[in-house]
Amino acid sequence: MSTIPYTVRTTDYHTAGEPFRIVHTDLPPVPGDTVAERRATALGPGGTGTDPRPGPLDDLRRLLSREPRGHAGMYGGFVVPPDDDGAHFGVLFWHKDGYSTACGHGTMALGAWAVDTGRVPAPDDGTVPVRVDVPSGRVTATVHRAGGRTTAVTFRNVPGRVLAREVPVTTTFGTVHADLADSGALYVSVAARELGLGVSVPALPDLVRAGREIRAALPGHDVYGVILHEDLPDTPEGPAQRNVTVFADGQIDRSPCGSGTSARLLLLGDDGRIAPGGTLHHESVVGTAFTGRLLAHGITEVTGTTHRTGEHTFLLDPDDTLGAGFLL
Repeated sequence: MSTIPYTVRTTDYHTAGEPFRIVHTDLPPVPGDTVAERRATALGPGGTGTDPRPGPLDDLRRLLSREPRGHAGMYGGFVVPPDDDGAHFGVLFWHKDGYSTACGHGTMALGAWAVDTGRVPAPDDGTVPVRVDVPSGRVTATVHRAGGRTTAVTFRNVPGRVLAREVPVTTTFGTVHADLADSGALYVSVAARELGLGVSVPALPDLVRAGREIRAALPGHDVYGVILHEDLPDTPEGPAQRNVTVFADGQIDRSPCGSGTSARLLLLGDDGRIAPGGTLHHESVVGTAFTGRLLAHGITEVTGTTHRTGEHTFLLDPDDTLGAGFLL
């Protein structure tokens, strides 16, 4: 574990309940001309998004995502240079198992962080765009301000598309029908009722098991997350749904999932339930909510709130036999 810095500084946020740990100093070199190339460097030769090869950057990811400094639900990002001067900065998104290509809740947190730290100047009242290069492309976090405070952040995603509908998938809960959409990462949507489940905290063990089974049943699709959803009563603005997104190896998104909300918008648009300009009220399993809006040409926007939870200096004692820690 000698490649890990003995001191690592982070700024932590949560977006609708989902953590996001930002690291912008104390990083080892990450070669590459673009964020996508730097992600490939992080994965290493033969590595995958959920099984990266060992290396200095991955040692740091494991240190910050594992206990006793993190936990199995931790999420974060390494701030890196942008692809060009059209963006303010780039980011490599990480979770307990590896590196993702997209992260809406993280993009929202990064927008607030960029304004909070003065990296991007912002008015006391009004909005300011923060442009971020991510592995799936360039996204924008529009930070909403009132009275000198950040009140919300709107994440505009890369263009997405529907890939497949009603794909039969066999699970231990029975055969279900999956819809696939690419919204910067590949998400599979399944109605929770097809599993005989509701989207609730008591049902989480079964929802996680179902999510793992569905992902494993689609090995050729490079699935990032499985969205298990249920309908709520419509609002005057449009449909309302509750979901839990199971991503990576059984990790649960506490928020409604930013890029997952984009995937739901694309599918609801394909169903004719949302027209361009229409909105989705999207709730998480813990009761927090995003507002999603479908635009033209596969563009989506997701608005939510994000808050700073702490600034930390993590230490690694060279005599600590646990090293980068453990996962339970």
